[in-house]
Amino acid sequence: MISVKHLSMRLTAGGRPVTILDDVTLEIPAKQKVAVVGPSGSGKSTLLGLMAGLDRPTGGSIELDGTDITVISESRMARFRRKKIGYIFQSFHLIPTLTALENVLVPLELAGTASSKERAIELLEAVGLGDRIHHYPVQLSGGEQQRVAVARAFACRPPILLADEPTGNLDSITGQHVMDLLLALHRDYGTTLVLVTHDPAIASSMHRVIGLRDGRIESDESLLSNGNTQEPNL
Repeated sequence: MISVKHLSMRLTAGGRPVTILDDVTLEIPAKQKVAVVGPSGSGKSTLLGLMAGLDRPTGGSIELDGTDITVISESRMARFRRKKIGYIFQSFHLIPTLTALENVLVPLELAGTASSKERAIELLEAVGLGDRIHHYPVQLSGGEQQRVAVARAFACRPPILLADEPTGNLDSITGQHVMDLLLALHRDYGTTLVLVTHDPAIASSMHRVIGLRDGRIESDESLLSNGNTQEPNL
């Protein structure tokens, strides 16, 4: 499902070259749930953003579902992302001038989904926001905004769901509820889930934990042998 080969990302800062990712190679099978961990500055968010096609690497390749996204055009990447990828930002990235319902409707209408309004309402009800659909982001708590972001990311039922610190700005109880939603989506729809986290408890609920340090893979541990096969219910 996800194949990353010899991936590198180098930038120039203050006139000096800076290596963010250095020769990263990994394979993530379909339906696997993976945590990417590591200290700040290790390249976690950069790796996730490259997997989503939000930026271009300086070297290497990324294949998603058989398509090398590092060589396709921006317009094709946008179409591919709408069909294949759901992305959840730590800071929500909701459109402030749109209601919760309208935010979830955006990817559905771009994809030309039939009965898009009914689908958006169904999703918001599934994340516990059926009574908040006409509220704007400023009228929602952080946890509610993140649940809208989860609903929006999953609106088109993408086979790949990427989440960058999805609970990083939330208290522990709200964060756990958001994680329950993500794990339920993985369980119910067979979504491939890759998330960046600093939380050991979240990492331990995954099938696999990939550790980054200084832009390189430091560890790659399977947790399936620990009996980690159950996900919580919504």
